[in-house]
Amino acid sequence: MLAKQKDITDHQELETIRRRRRELHQIPEQALDLPKTAAYLKNELKNTSAEIIELDQAGSSFLAYFDAGKPETIAFRADMDALPVFEETGVEFKSLHEGKMHACGHDGHMSMLLGLADRIERRKDELKSNILLIFQAGEETPGGARLICDQNVFEKYNVQSVFGSHLWPMIEAGSIGVRPIEMMARSCEIRVYIHGKSAHAARYQEGIDTLEAGCRFILESIALEKGIDEKQFRILRFGKMEAGTVMNAVAAECYMEGTMRTFLDPVFDELQSGLIQIKDKLEEQMGVRIDIDFSSGYPAVINDEILTEEILERNPAIIRLEKPEMISEDFSFYQKKVPGVFFFVGTGTGIPLHSSHFNFDEEILKSGIDLYEDLAFHPLKHALNKNRG
Repeated sequence: MLAKQKDITDHQELETIRRRRRELHQIPEQALDLPKTAAYLKNELKNTSAEIIELDQAGSSFLAYFDAGKPETIAFRADMDALPVFEETGVEFKSLHEGKMHACGHDGHMSMLLGLADRIERRKDELKSNILLIFQAGEETPGGARLICDQNVFEKYNVQSVFGSHLWPMIEAGSIGVRPIEMMARSCEIRVYIHGKSAHAARYQEGIDTLEAGCRFILESIALEKGIDEKQFRILRFGKMEAGTVMNAVAAECYMEGTMRTFLDPVFDELQSGLIQIKDKLEEQMGVRIDIDFSSGYPAVINDEILTEEILERNPAIIRLEKPEMISEDFSFYQKKVPGVFFFVGTGTGIPLHSSHFNFDEEILKSGIDLYEDLAFHPLKHALNKNRG
């Protein structure tokens, strides 16, 4: 009888997870202003005892706080924003907002955190710490995590550790993947402006050729990247170049865009200073003027080694990932505040993130909720400050 009742409860929970994900999928909103999404989530949370806390200067981000009367708090985060993508999945629950789509799985992330809230509500008397659920806007841009951190949320609620996850198409459906230390890269966008002088191609020597300078800049930047040990996990690549106006004239202007991804600050500094040296050399040799803009980007996601190893030891089924990913994620701002761990939850589809065809079976979300529940009700030995020595 008990087994049958559990099956019924599990089925009901899965249907709720599926309904929420699909309803959220239909109302994608971008960046920081997500009124429909936030209203939906708050309405679903009405069935719990969580205190809803509004945030200033963080767009539609908000908190759901379960006060267990404990001195310390563990936090969990879900991002809420969508992408400017025209959906091509063909599903019945496709986006109702043309040109916008949850193509990065954030609808699933929100459904997981709502599922955790339901489980906390059923077992709240068993909590060993307070629980803070962070529903965050603006992960894709401009970095909503930084805005939340700027409001001293972690200090106010005495958050001691933070956990988050992302759907990941490249590992088995329903599996969890993680690795200690380097998980996701620091990002930096690079914009290069090269100024020269136009001349007819027949008298090219009278001009200053920015297209040639741009090509040399890119080739030398590739050599710069390859000169750094591959074990340092670094990327320096340019993906856009614009120069000139006609086929038979020296280009007076050249514009390039690229990206730099690293984990260690010394490696970042080496690449950045190397690009400046290339700039100085080309200016001297070719007579061009070069301006380089480096964006601040997101810091690297660095998983707390002690917490991650404890998770892997406690959960043998979790995959220890061999290599970090070179994409970026603003969860890293939380890890600058407190020890944290960021996981991947496998969709098993192979359909890449940001694809107009991105989709998944909602049943995989249960493994993410299961992990969150375990971390909430059975805190890791070092998840609370009193145990960290």
